[in-house]
Amino acid sequence: MNLSKSLYIRGLQCKKSLWLKLRNNSVLKQPDGSTLSVFATGDKVGSLACDLFPNGEQMTYNNTTGAERVSLTKKWLDEGVKTIYEATFEFDGVLVMVDILHKDHNGNYEIYEVKSSTWNSKKKKVKDVYIQDASIQYYVLNGCGLNISKTSITLLNTGYVRGDELDIHELFIHQDVSEEIKPLQGRISTHLDAFKRALKADQEPDIDIGQHCKKPYECDAFNYCWREQKQIPEYSVFNIFPLTKQSKALELYQQGIVNVEDIPDDMELTEKQQFLVDSAKFSTAGKVEIDKPAIQSFLDSLTYPLYHFDFETFQQPIPKFKGISPYQQIPFQYSLHIEHQDKPIEHKEFLGIEGTDPRQALVDRLVKDIPLNATTLAFNASFEQMVLKGLAKQFPQHKDHLLNISKNIVDLATPFQQKHYYLPEMKGKYSIKIILPLLVPEMEEAYKGLDLIHNGSEAMQAFAALGDMTDQEQIRKYRDSLIEYCKLDTLAMVKILDKLRNALD
Repeated sequence: MNLSKSLYIRGLQCKKSLWLKLRNNSVLKQPDGSTLSVFATGDKVGSLACDLFPNGEQMTYNNTTGAERVSLTKKWLDEGVKTIYEATFEFDGVLVMVDILHKDHNGNYEIYEVKSSTWNSKKKKVKDVYIQDASIQYYVLNGCGLNISKTSITLLNTGYVRGDELDIHELFIHQDVSEEIKPLQGRISTHLDAFKRALKADQEPDIDIGQHCKKPYECDAFNYCWREQKQIPEYSVFNIFPLTKQSKALELYQQGIVNVEDIPDDMELTEKQQFLVDSAKFSTAGKVEIDKPAIQSFLDSLTYPLYHFDFETFQQPIPKFKGISPYQQIPFQYSLHIEHQDKPIEHKEFLGIEGTDPRQALVDRLVKDIPLNATTLAFNASFEQMVLKGLAKQFPQHKDHLLNISKNIVDLATPFQQKHYYLPEMKGKYSIKIILPLLVPEMEEAYKGLDLIHNGSEAMQAFAALGDMTDQEQIRKYRDSLIEYCKLDTLAMVKILDKLRNALD
């Protein structure tokens, strides 16, 4: 059985994970919508990167065997083809497909491994996992007799801002890792021998849980190993201490302590850790902690009318709109519930036109919907403030107004973050996903009753996909669902604020 480069990386992370993938993959978590979206993005970025080296030969993956692809690659090399996309090689039981294989002017070969992640000038080195990925490709191609002059990781440049036309030579950055992969070559055959021995065994490797379960990626066997085999509860010592190589959580686990309530009283903890431990120990009492003076002070800081505000954004790895950088947050929708002191709540909304740049229309509407110096409420407001400040740079004619909105945002999460209103079930967390079902359980049911869109990730993916849809009825359904979802987000804030007011009674 040949290993691929992804299986090799999996084996480096954990031999048990590799064994499960090839011998018992029914226990692995299946890719969800977000994961599949990441895969699709990788395919698009990889395809575009091929244009950096035009007029090459494209290997066909579907309906071909590895042996057929290896044979065709050899044929093209013998014919002097300069560039091959997905060139395929096999050596020492490893089959690799090289994203871009390019012959340089000296007749040697360059490897380009394309990733859909980013690079910027502040980064000092390429991720270790990418270097390992490139190293196994070098190992196989070198073993097949090719002279490799350069091995690079090709990444998206976050410093690139699209102009009228897309410039792929500015969009992509090649990071040469030739020197980093050479010291790894001597260890590869040892790793492969260990993988082969593990895979021959009928029993899965006996490997305990640890930092490797989430580094460099969260393993798709995580629930199997942690929940099913080791019976680690959803809330455990691993929620109190970071999962690092020297983690206190691992020390406690190795002592047989996984429940937070069982952490020894004399263990040295930070103030935050102590609070979380105490909260877990007393959670069965169901006691609500309410600091009424602090909540009153928060409420007194608000002036009517109150603008309950929420953005929805999406990202473009490959910028389609002028002025956009890779993965920049692009707001396409917002919802406003406007709460007056002496008249009914009103609702306003904006949803951009699919397939077009929504920013200009959004900004034009937003500065009309939220007046200067208005008290605007957002939950975990740093995100809305970041987006507003970005828009202020992009649309200088509205800069002052947008910055004024940002300056006057009040974070509705503050009373929960500072534990002025605290339920033990929050377990130290204060996201709206944690708080809402505890304070306003009927809202959780409202979210479940939504059609098509149930969370921010689905909203992001849906709007990005709308531009490629042609069925007008399907487009209408998705747009209606986006509006209903975003509307619920700001209505939830109204309900939460009511709970704070009621806590003073």
